[in-house]
Amino acid sequence: MKQPDDRRTAVALAYNAGQAAPKVVAKGRGLLADAIIERAREAGVYVHESPALVSLLMQVDLDQHIPPGLYLAVAELLAWLYRLEHGEVPENPPAA
Repeated sequence: MKQPDDRRTAVALAYNAGQAAPKVVAKGRGLLADAIIERAREAGVYVHESPALVSLLMQVDLDQHIPPGLYLAVAELLAWLYRLEHGEVPENPPAA
């Protein structure tokens, strides 16, 4: 039997041109995390699995920009996704 801390977690980020940084627009554990992941996949949004990054992003309040300490990790992931979406053959996603 899994303990509550072992439940799946998910964080959704959104970024629009002109914003200072991506914002946390959804986050949750357990069934809520599963719903976030399912909706992302249904919408064709790439789901990256990085327990370390998710753990850090879970500490950010909803509708808040990610902290400067996470800019590099998130920027590397966004750059990789950009290459993927534009047909470049990317290597494995960044570990973040």
